[in-house]
This record gives sequence, structure tokens and C-alpha cells, in this order.
Amino acid sequence: MSETMTQTERHSFEAEVSRLLHLMVHSVYSNKDIFLRELISNAADACEKLRYLAIAEPQLADEGGFAITLSADKDKKTLTVADNGIGMSHDELKDNLGTIARSGTRAFLDGLADKAEGQALIGQFGVGFYSAFMVAGRVRVVSRKAGSDEAWAWESDGAGTFELTPVDLADAPARGTVVELFLNEESLSYAEEHTLERIVHEYSAHVPVPIRFGKGEETRELTDGSALWVKPKSAVTADEYKEFYHHVATAWDEPALTLHYRAEGRQEYNVLLFVPRDKPFDLFDPSRKGRVKLYVRRVFITDEAEILPAWLRFVRGVIDSEDLPLNMSREMLQKNPVLETIAKGVTGRVLSELSKLAETDADLFQKVWASFGAVIKEGLYEAPERRDELFKVVRFKTTTSGDSWRSLADVVKDFKENQTAIYYALGEDEKQVLASPHLEGYAARGLEVLLLTDPVDAFWVRTALGFEGKPFKSVTQGEADLDNVKPLEEDKADKPGAEVAGLVATLKEALKDDVADVRTSARLATSPVCLVASDFGLDRMTEKLVARQEGKSALGKPVLELNAGHSLIKALAAKAAAGDTAAVKAAAPLLVGQARILDGEAPSDPAAFAASVASLLEKSLA
Repeated sequence: MSETMTQTERHSFEAEVSRLLHLMVHSVYSNKDIFLRELISNAADACEKLRYLAIAEPQLADEGGFAITLSADKDKKTLTVADNGIGMSHDELKDNLGTIARSGTRAFLDGLADKAEGQALIGQFGVGFYSAFMVAGRVRVVSRKAGSDEAWAWESDGAGTFELTPVDLADAPARGTVVELFLNEESLSYAEEHTLERIVHEYSAHVPVPIRFGKGEETRELTDGSALWVKPKSAVTADEYKEFYHHVATAWDEPALTLHYRAEGRQEYNVLLFVPRDKPFDLFDPSRKGRVKLYVRRVFITDEAEILPAWLRFVRGVIDSEDLPLNMSREMLQKNPVLETIAKGVTGRVLSELSKLAETDADLFQKVWASFGAVIKEGLYEAPERRDELFKVVRFKTTTSGDSWRSLADVVKDFKENQTAIYYALGEDEKQVLASPHLEGYAARGLEVLLLTDPVDAFWVRTALGFEGKPFKSVTQGEADLDNVKPLEEDKADKPGAEVAGLVATLKEALKDDVADVRTSARLATSPVCLVASDFGLDRMTEKLVARQEGKSALGKPVLELNAGHSLIKALAAKAAAGDTAAVKAAAPLLVGQARILDGEAPSDPAAFAASVASLLEKSLA
């Protein structure tokens, strides 16, 4: 070593680094664990660079394989991260650790000053090393460039200056870099082996270099340097998939579906995703986000990137991109076209695999659907461009399905002669919907009706044009187009005569303030009356939901439909024909109240309804 290079050199950080270090030393970030991720990432990059150079110059890496070694000393309050990668020369230590030779530095620092953005930005522009000062009062770096006969130490307390000192080769690594952190009092837990192991498994378990923990001459492997998702499927066992699922999903059930593939083309990325069997307790928590981890070249970036849509938020796993830059900000992640392309491709693949599962293992798929169907159906409303794909996946309970689930293709395949629409009934629960009088005419003709009981059903079904050319039609809206469908049993009841027309006219006059119209019904078979929505506007159930949200009792007047074959309606028709309009008008509010009760609602004026019922009872008992 020359005489001119034996003295300690003292240098000042450039202004931007000094500002950065001030932020780090006085950091208020809640998740300081990421400093270790950054140091390991730097070490892995150094190994990868030398691995590449050694292709042409194998003598540079003739000391064997690559590894990152962690060691800690609780008594000395130190943590060391060592690698046998490419290492740094005197000038590289000075330049790499003393300046930020990147564009956008000021924007980076402005973002870092904000707690919300800063944590996501650490590591961008090559400044991840400085995150060490979040936990260390002093940092010492000893590095020897591969193939060099010199070694240098870089040391700083982060207070504005750093020192460079030559190191005897006997005290330096054969090649690579050793970063020694002298931990501050608030960060002594980072000298605990179990803490380091937890962080490695959470953030760096799949970097492409083995990570070890060393105690003296003994070392223990924490990771083997291979990422499960970059291995071919044939090289991964079922137990390995299951163990990784338990780790990445923090779940203990077995995955119902495993998607493992590599996408190649304009964007290259590896995917290892799992669809659980069991529903988590917080599936419908508004603050719940997806749990797909984003990696870039096997370095963990975030588990908060919105890669998959909210209606696939139950999917767990890893997506590893070869094209994204490391450590982008949250804003950049949301707007990145590469990530958008990945999201589009992966979403389509998940839907395709769910559709295949439905065909190959119906029982397992039904378990998945029972757990997550209500969430998947959110996509019918939120992603109309995906409806054709989703219609292959979604399943429904129907009036004829019993305990099983039916696809739309099943429903259309079993259409009755002259049936032109897919019928549906909305409600808060299956039992309530099945008790609705609106279903009677459909049941009499053997027509299958979808039972839609999830909150999102009221919204997607209104905006969906139909399936295979068949429109969706509510059983509680508009006139029932049932006359062209033959009943299962011959209807022997007398056809409504002129007297019913008279009853309709009298009821229209009596109820003009309460209903929009009165008419006879094809949808009723055993009940005397029901209320339906008008042909245009909202379905009855949707009207109720919207009215409830707006704090109203109703949005508009319903239509009262009469079962002309029912004995009560016949008796009232006879009264109307005999000119006893007083009796008909007295019964009119009772008919509307009865229809509301059959609809699962209270009469609009419960006291008046009760008084009318009492009056009728008195007359019948007199």
C-alpha cells in the first residue's frame, strides 16, 4: 500500500446526503425493520453483479459460492451484515456512500420528509444504505473490491462527515463488504437472533443469495437463496406449496387453488398465488386490502400494492416482476403501466383458473364459492369489462336448486318453452325471498328464479345487459310476461270477467294516493295481492335499499296487483258489481296493507290497519 494512502481521510457529505441523514437519525418511521431489508438487498445486488462479471472473469469469484452473513453481539450492541460480492474500492466507497449521484434527489428528499411516503421511498435512488442510521448511532463499512489487493473502511456517525481509512488485508474480507452497525439504545432488539430471523423471513426470504446467521465459526442457514416461485412447478412438492401458503397467507387451512406460472413477453414476471378454502373473519372489513406481495427480482417491495382488484382480495401469494424498478413510491405503483399490465394479466388468469376448477372439481369449487362468492360478485358491478369472464364463474341459489349452486349456463340450458328472460328475485335472505308471493306464478310454470341476497346484487343486475342474449328480469318489477309459458298443471279457474274490471276501477279511485296503478296479475297463484315496481325505474328491493340510504320510507308509488282467481278478490269483485263501492273502498287499504306484510314490510299506517282489521272482525262475529 502506497505511503499516500495510509492516512485517515475526513470528508463532508454533500448537502443532500446531510439532509437525508438528518431525517434518518431523527426518524419517526414506525417500521424500522426495513433497514435490514435494504442492507440485504444491497448485499444481494453486490453478489449478483460479481456473479455476472465472473462469467467472463471466473477468477474474480474463485472463492466458491455467494452468501450474505448476519451476526450480532448483544454485549457490544452491534449488528453486522457481510457479503462476498463485488466489493467497493476507495473511490467507490467515497462516491457511493458520500453522494447521491442520481436525478430527482430533491423530490426524493421532499417525499422522505413525509412519514406516509418516506417509508415507501427508502431505497429509491440508491440511498437504502442510509436507512441504517435509523437504528445505528455509528456505521462502519469495510470493503475489498474483488480482485484488488486493497481494503478500505468507511465510517460515520451520520452527523455530517465520514472517514476513509485503509485496512490491513488480514482484517478485511477476501472480497465483498462488511457493514457493522453500532446500535442505538432504542434498537438493541436488532442484536437478537430471533428478531433478525423474523425480519429475514418477512422481507428477504427469497433474495437470490443464501442468507446465514453466524456465531463465531458456526453459521446457520436462514434462507437457501432460491425463490419458490421461480422454480418450475415440477420441482415444487405439495408440502412446499402448503408450507409457503401458510407463511404468505398467515392461514392454517389448505389452499383450494394454487396458481404457479411464469409470464413472458413484453413483461416478464413470476406468479405464485393461492385461493383459500376458508373465509377470513375480516373479509368484509372496509379497511381490508389485498395481501399479494410484490417482489422485484426476488426483493420484497410491498404487500400494499393494489395489484388484484378488491373483488379478489381473498387471494394470497407473490408476484415477482423482472421489469419494475426497486422501491417505487406508492403513487408510482398506482400509476405504473407495467404493474397495470401485470394486474390485468393475473386477474384474467385467476378467473380462468376458477372457471376450470368449477368444471374439474365442482365440490371444491362450491366450497370456495360459499366462502368468497359474495366478494367475487362485486366484480360484476365494479368491473363490467370482466362480466363475460365472471359469468363463467359466478354461481347462484335458485328456486329449484335446493342446497346446490347453479351457473347461468345451467339456468339458460333449462329454459322453459317460450321463456325469454332470466328471472331474479332480490331480498335480504333466502328464506324471505322464497316466501314472497311474487314467485307463485313462476313456480306454477316451473320457471327457475335466481335468489339474489347479497347487497351488491341489487346494483350489478340492473347494469348487466344479460347473458347469452337473455336479459335479466326482476319478478317484482313491471308486468309479468308469463302468459306465453304453459303452467305445469292446467288452470281450471274461471277467467276474470267484467266484474273484476269494475273492482280494478273502484280500487284505483280509492287508492290513488297510495299506489301508481291497480291491475290483475299473472304472477300470483295463491296469494290475493302483491306490490310490484313500475316498468321503469328501480326494482322493489332496490327501491327499499336506496330509500333506506336516503332516510325515506319510499321513493315512489308501487303497483297493486290482484289475483283474479282468489276467493277474496272474487268476493270484492262481486261487491263492486252489485254497486257496494263503500265495502270495496273500506277494504282497499287492507289490501295494500296485506300486500306490504307479504312483502316483509309493515303497513304504512299500522294503527289504521289494525283498526280496520278489528272492525272487520267485529262485523264477522256480530
